[in-house]
Amino acid sequence: MSGLAEIAGIVDEAARTASEIPQFSDERPLSVEEAYAVQALSMQRRYGRGERRVGIKMGLTSRAKMLQVGVSDVTWGRLTDAMMREEGGTVSMAQFVHPRVEPEIAFLMKKPLAGEVSALQAMDAVEAVAPALEIIDSRYKAFKFDVGDVIADNSSSSAFVLGQWASRETDISNLGMLLSIDGRAGEIGSSAAILGHPLRSLVAAARMVASAGERLNAGDIVLAGGATAAIPLAAGQAVSLEVERLGTVAFRVEA
Repeated sequence: MSGLAEIAGIVDEAARTASEIPQFSDERPLSVEEAYAVQALSMQRRYGRGERRVGIKMGLTSRAKMLQVGVSDVTWGRLTDAMMREEGGTVSMAQFVHPRVEPEIAFLMKKPLAGEVSALQAMDAVEAVAPALEIIDSRYKAFKFDVGDVIADNSSSSAFVLGQWASRETDISNLGMLLSIDGRAGEIGSSAAILGHPLRSLVAAARMVASAGERLNAGDIVLAGGATAAIPLAAGQAVSLEVERLGTVAFRVEA
């Protein structure tokens, strides 16, 4: 297998050009540690092109998904300014390989956070919360991968859309979430599906970024993880998410 820097170049180029690549696990599975090293190296390439890290996304935040891929912990990836899309705007299929959309809860940080923290400490570092849509896009063939593959590919981070920010005092423990495509219900779920409470995802985020020598900074965005299964996207779709007490967030898909 190629060296980690070379693998990082492969996944970075695949994301940059929206190109499909073979799974590395077909040759030799990457360990979790190797995969995160690849992710960090690939992100350095993006930063070198002028992208700026604006936060992180959490993945595998449901117990069912953890069991499905055989892991005992959540995963995380970096978000950059180039991944942000305008609320109510359009996204282009040409920028993705096989994109899917997930309903999420987003946190906006008001002060730094890192390491082992309590739920109370995590919430104290939050400025606001919002409904969000994450567009995930594994670059691997047939959207198939093991945990090392997906971590190396920046945990399938691709794009995201944020709704209006709401008070951090909003109870987000068990909010109804309706993900619709063209006005028809696609997935119905609850914010409680995110580790039982989205705040637990933020606690995990603080711990995991610290293990990489990073921290959550004031102004950072944290996507807590998908609350339902992801829905494949297609050109012409109108996508919207309605979250109880938090409002709506939407975008359209073009070719």
